[in-house]
Amino acid sequence: MKTQEEDWTLVIKPSSGLFDLQLKEVWRYRDLLQMFVRRDFVAVYKQTILGPIWFFLQPLFTTITFTIVFGNIAGISTDGVPPLLFYMAGIVGWNYFAECLNATSTTFIQNANIFGKVYFPRLIMPLSIVVSNLLKFGVQFILFLVLLGYYILSGAYIQPNLTILLVPFLIILMALLGLGFGMLISAMTTKYRDLKFLITFGVQLAMYASPVIYPLSTLPEKYKVYILANPMSSVIETFRYAFLGEGTFSWMYLGYSTLFAMLVFTLGVLIFNKVEKSFMDTV
Repeated sequence: MKTQEEDWTLVIKPSSGLFDLQLKEVWRYRDLLQMFVRRDFVAVYKQTILGPIWFFLQPLFTTITFTIVFGNIAGISTDGVPPLLFYMAGIVGWNYFAECLNATSTTFIQNANIFGKVYFPRLIMPLSIVVSNLLKFGVQFILFLVLLGYYILSGAYIQPNLTILLVPFLIILMALLGLGFGMLISAMTTKYRDLKFLITFGVQLAMYASPVIYPLSTLPEKYKVYILANPMSSVIETFRYAFLGEGTFSWMYLGYSTLFAMLVFTLGVLIFNKVEKSFMDTV
């Protein structure tokens, strides 16, 4: 026999605290998460001529441009690694982080209409962005592996190693960093709209403060500390070292990036959870 409580369709609860993240509700709405991932994929490439082929073309054209400008014209060292492979290894990882951050940073502004009409755990939205971008990362990662296989078969001196086992962990770190920073910025853009104009430009500048176009080994010691302060630096260097055998791998640097990612993600979720309760009053 059902109790009266089980028949209720509306439950009024007191205001939740800062640490009440309602993660059980996020799990209950996992089907909605899948729907949003599908929507993001279809919406971006619907009515385009090449469709998902853009997944391949974007990093490929960027890699070729970097090879010509930074490799051939500027003459920046790639530690003996073929330039195409060197730049592709950095671009694939950085693109995933950057696109997660950029898309998540406008969560409240871009979805104000649906947030004001339908209830669901708001955390579902930034999570769907990270997952949908993971599909794009997977396609670009396959392109990188094809390029890697080509150079290995061509006799290039490339030494993949057991650090490859850390790649899933590196992907998680990139997702946490992009998601954490994105949610923090999204919370601030509800009051300060100017941030959305600065974020894309800021992410592009941040790329030059990470070893995407140059190896850490070429930097003077006095500048390395500043580059390594960027938590993405050790992630990219470890990714490159795992597949190419060249790069700077350090458990200390990777540990710093891990702690930084956990901190910014936790802070991002807490601030996001707080702002979601009242953002409709300011958006």
